[in-house]
Amino acid sequence: MEESEVRRLFGKLKIRTLLDLALIIPSSYEDTRLSSGIEGGKIQTFEAVVKNVENRGSQMRVGFDLPGVGCSITGFFFRVTPYHRRIFRPGSRHVIHGGVRFYKGWAQIVQPRSLRNYGELVPRYGTSVKESEIRLLMKNCITEKALFSEGLESLEVQTLLRLHFPWRFGGIPDMDSEEVKDVLKFVEAYNHLRKLRLKRSDYPAVKSLENPPDSFIGGLPFELTGDQHSAIEEIRRDLSRVDRAARRMIIGDVGSGKTMVILAAAVIAGENRAFLMAPTSILARQLYEEAKRHLPADLTVALVTRKSCEGDYRSADFVIGTHALLYLKDLPPAALVMVDEQHRFGTGQRALLEAMVSAGERRPHYLQFSATPIPRTQAMMQSELVDVSLIAKTPFERNVRSLVIGRDDFPDLLKHIEKEMEKGHQILIVYPLVEESGQIPYQSIEEARRFWEKRYEGVYVTHGRDRNKEEILLEFRQKGRILLATTVIEVGISLPYLTTIVVVGAERLGLATLHQLRGRVGRNGLESRCYLYTHAGKSERLERFCRTASGFEIARLDLEYRNSGDILDGTVQSGQKFRWFDPAGDETVLIRARERAHNVSPGRK
Repeated sequence: MEESEVRRLFGKLKIRTLLDLALIIPSSYEDTRLSSGIEGGKIQTFEAVVKNVENRGSQMRVGFDLPGVGCSITGFFFRVTPYHRRIFRPGSRHVIHGGVRFYKGWAQIVQPRSLRNYGELVPRYGTSVKESEIRLLMKNCITEKALFSEGLESLEVQTLLRLHFPWRFGGIPDMDSEEVKDVLKFVEAYNHLRKLRLKRSDYPAVKSLENPPDSFIGGLPFELTGDQHSAIEEIRRDLSRVDRAARRMIIGDVGSGKTMVILAAAVIAGENRAFLMAPTSILARQLYEEAKRHLPADLTVALVTRKSCEGDYRSADFVIGTHALLYLKDLPPAALVMVDEQHRFGTGQRALLEAMVSAGERRPHYLQFSATPIPRTQAMMQSELVDVSLIAKTPFERNVRSLVIGRDDFPDLLKHIEKEMEKGHQILIVYPLVEESGQIPYQSIEEARRFWEKRYEGVYVTHGRDRNKEEILLEFRQKGRILLATTVIEVGISLPYLTTIVVVGAERLGLATLHQLRGRVGRNGLESRCYLYTHAGKSERLERFCRTASGFEIARLDLEYRNSGDILDGTVQSGQKFRWFDPAGDETVLIRARERAHNVSPGRK
């Protein structure tokens, strides 16, 4: 088969690697081996001689002698073509193939086909290309030598060959056996990891950054966790290299202390300059205030937002800003670029900031931070694309109790809210809609606000379409009692006195989103509650959420319920479905695949 034809078929099948092709497993097999006896209800193949033909209008009845079986069978053709009339003539010899049945004790074969090639188990693939084309493609590409060259071992090679060419290797393997399923899971995970590695691009760094962060860490008024220390050490090693610019994602659970890791990275960069881009002005200001409070006095800090600037970003050692940084014409070069809540920015925005402060072919070290935990399996996959640090342990134990409630629990909820407000604590109620909708059986913010504003003082309202949401959130933090919002609050302002969150229509949200929302309460160790309000009745998914505090375990549960996985576009989550490998439960398979992928050079088509 010509290489151009192979490439054409790869394109039509939307695949890129040899293992992509090998993983297109037959959906069924056609058995064309000669039968030694007649069995009703089965599709069989016989050597046959036509002894008589009877035409009945658009139908045809053919009598066959079967020399290999020693008896006769009648063939019935209900869709007769000139081809049938031409080939099935008395005395002609055939190998016929079709479904056998018995009628009044007589054997019949329905719409038999005359085969030129027989004696095999013929795979049926059901793809977008012709069966003859894909079988020829498999014959040319899926060979023992080619599979071994991809880094597969003997069991994996033999299993795949038996699936595609069962007549050569002792029959069709049992697709339900643990051995076959384990091979397919492994090959799928291994192939995925190798494709991720091919997408990774490394560049030399602008500069090696080696300012020690020890005095900064030692001078903090609190102890860092082991996970924070580990993340800082991994960043320190990354930033010290000049041959390869760092590309690391730091993923922290809610309240895990990512800010201190960000500040430690800024200290390591020192006078070589670091930029940090945050998704909102509130987050940028909070980070700026933390930097002013904790960074050494000789490290200058500037803030850039859409509405204001503080400090001189042209000369500051550490510049914190929103996407307003992208519109500065005189942004100076930097040796380190950081992006907080990286999923809130488009890939183009993140790349633009990096490009703006690059020096020719050399790139700044690049760190991404995210408060959306992902399962360990996804973290391992992601680390083929970028290096990954996980911060799972929080600096203090959060005292948050989660409960699923319904309509009957509303009076008790009001009593709890009033009790918390008497203590000077704040309440957050998250609604699924801004305005009324006939499609969703819950009140919107606009419908509900009348109840809350009439009953209590200090009620604030904001949502994603609110242009003044940041100002409202700041005012609420200072003097509000109840905040009505949409999931715009998921990642944002620190509310130290927020002790109660009510999520209305909780069954409509993913578990990772619910965990982010729950992370808004109990930030200072105060006893807190997270209420999941639903009309849906008992929900195993929500109950499991309430029993689970770890964001990484929540992410695994979310993946289990949503069954998602691919990260080839460079994001944490996207939409490819694995056919055999389960990202939520096959961690041991992934570990084996990862070890193998690291020891084998990337494959080519």
